[in-house]
Amino acid sequence: MTLDRREVVSLEIPAGLATVWEHLREPALVGRWYGPDAGGQDPGARAFVETAIERRDVEHDSTTHTLTWPNHDVLRVSAAAHAPHRTRLVVTRRSHDALPVRFDGNMDEVDERWIADVHQLQFALTHQPGKDRRTLVVQDADAGERRTRLLDRLGLHGVRGVPVGGNLQAQRPDGSMLGGTLLYKTDHQVGVRLHGPSDSLLVVLETPIGAHPPHGTVTAVLSVYGVQDDEFAEVAARWQAWWRSVGVHEPLVTTG
Repeated sequence: MTLDRREVVSLEIPAGLATVWEHLREPALVGRWYGPDAGGQDPGARAFVETAIERRDVEHDSTTHTLTWPNHDVLRVSAAAHAPHRTRLVVTRRSHDALPVRFDGNMDEVDERWIADVHQLQFALTHQPGKDRRTLVVQDADAGERRTRLLDRLGLHGVRGVPVGGNLQAQRPDGSMLGGTLLYKTDHQVGVRLHGPSDSLLVVLETPIGAHPPHGTVTAVLSVYGVQDDEFAEVAARWQAWWRSVGVHEPLVTTG
C-alpha cells in the first residue's frame, strides 16, 4: 500500500513565521480560525494543539516548522530570512489509497475542513489581526433540486462564475444587497470577504449528491471579528432572517 502524500492546500500569509506559529500552538489564538468557533476551549481545538508533534528545520536562509498528527496529516509553515513577513503554509495528507476509510470519489470531508480552516487563518491574520472571532453556522442544509437550488434562492447563484479576486454582488430575497470579494474557490467550497462596517468571511461548502443524496447539502460559516454582544445579536438576526427566507428552518448554530 502506497504512502505517497498529496498536497491538500497551500497558501501564503502576510505575517511573520512567529505570529503564524503562535496561532497554531496557542489555544487562546486557535479559536480565531480553527473550525466554526473553537474559542480555545473546544475539545477539538485542544486536540489540535496537544496531539501534534513539532519539528523545526533550518536550511540556508529558510526556517520551517512542522506539525504532524497521529493520522499522518502534516502542516508546514516556512519563511525565508529575506522575506520575514511572508509565511508559506502547506497541508499534506496520505494518498487516498493509504487512508483507513476507503475514498468514494465524491468528497473528502477532512480535506475540505483543512481548506476552510487554513483560509480562515489566512483571513484572520490578513484582515483582522489581534481580534477575537464569533461565528454563525448553517450546517448541512438541503441543497435543493436543480431548478430550486438553495444557493440560487439565497442570491448566490453567480458566485461560481466570479474569478478569485473578483467582486461579488448578490441580491438577497428581501431585496438587500450582498457585496464582497471572492478570496478562494475549490470544487466544493468558496470563501467570500464580505464588505461592511466590519470585514467578515463567509465560507460556503457544497456537499455533492453522491456524498449526501438526494440533493447534496450546503454548510455555511460566517466569521465576524471584534464585535460586541449587541452588534453580534444584530448580525445573527440578519443571518437567521436570510436563511429562513429561503426555507431553511433547521436550528441555526450560533457560537461565540
